[in-house]
Amino acid sequence: MPKPEKAAVVEEIRNRLDGADAAVLTEYRGLSVRALADLRGSLRPANTEYKVFKNRLARRAAEEAGLTDLLPFLEGPVAIAFVHGDAVPAAKALRDFGRTNPELVVKGGLLGPRLITAAELAELADIPPRDQLLALLAGGFQAPLTKAAGLFQAFTRNFAYGVQALIEQRAASEPAATTEAPEPPPESSESESESESQSESQSESPSEE
Repeated sequence: MPKPEKAAVVEEIRNRLDGADAAVLTEYRGLSVRALADLRGSLRPANTEYKVFKNRLARRAAEEAGLTDLLPFLEGPVAIAFVHGDAVPAAKALRDFGRTNPELVVKGGLLGPRLITAAELAELADIPPRDQLLALLAGGFQAPLTKAAGLFQAFTRNFAYGVQALIEQRAASEPAATTEAPEPPPESSESESESESQSESQSESPSEE
């Protein structure tokens, strides 16, 4: 490949890594052309592009992007799944495809700015999709969210905004609890005037001899 073309590929990889909400690195050794086409088709509904690049160029792009943590994953025939939006459907698609095609090996990748391992990607695949999570949160169910707590910090910006908006909406709809004690009723002016009159009368009355 001529040098200008190599530079263009490196720039493409770097731009894709910068623009993706998540990136999953996989080894596809042993997969047929037909199987790769099926995998791309299964990832398309998850708004995910599956691209094969030469490792040397992918490593150079990762270095230029400051993503040196990805370098250990760039060994062997590697393809990158670039996820735009919610990463859960993409993780599910990769897991489901791998069940019938064990040649596909998920190595790890990025979820937002965070490095994510193959084990964490497997856990991510078990999390309900974004819409279901919002419904669970709205219903007050906490148990399904506990397992995902460590991954939420690196979830997509849209998901974070959606959760925050839902929390604010729920908080606004609940009546605010007041802890202030009620103020005592002010003393009537008539009582004060009557007390003053009695005091004056006693002071003016002559004392007994």
